[in-house]
Amino acid sequence: MTESEKEKMLAGKFYIASDPVLVEERARAERLRRRLNVTDFGDRIAYEGILAQLLPNCAPDLWIEPPFYCDYGYNITAGEHVFFNYNCVVLDVCKVTIGSRALIGPNVQIYAALHPLDAASRRAHLEYGKPVAIGEECWIGGGAVVCPGVTVGDRCVIGAGAVVTRDVPDDSFVAGNPARVLRRLDDMAGDDRRIV
Repeated sequence: MTESEKEKMLAGKFYIASDPVLVEERARAERLRRRLNVTDFGDRIAYEGILAQLLPNCAPDLWIEPPFYCDYGYNITAGEHVFFNYNCVVLDVCKVTIGSRALIGPNVQIYAALHPLDAASRRAHLEYGKPVAIGEECWIGGGAVVCPGVTVGDRCVIGAGAVVTRDVPDDSFVAGNPARVLRRLDDMAGDDRRIV
């Protein structure tokens, strides 16, 4: 049996994004995003109803400050008490998992989408993805980029503007481009943990 382009996409294999099923699913997500991004913030019933349709695999207390952008929405899973600040982008061609109590700063970009390195594959319109996971109680600083295939451990802090290209162990503070571990947060027993 031949795999559909959607099945290939979800499995992290090469796929063609112009497949009609995927085009329609992105169009549906776009319609919901547009509604979310212009909904009166005081209208909690409308706001929560749109979120439930756009991001059905997220806890109902998810809080997003519009505008917010994603490819499909259904590939994003978020635990309880997750917060996205303004202007975040999640390219969710593969699974993007966000642990409970994560704080996502403004202009953060989380990418599960990739293009091939060789030009011939790009000319053939092939794309693929790798899952991204962000642990519980993480704080992703404003303007940070989390690249495809990265796992960020629990209780991590990602500095503003960091470009995270590799996995981050639990209880780490990372910053820079490419991001690197600058400090272990579990070694700060006597320090004021509010200051990193």
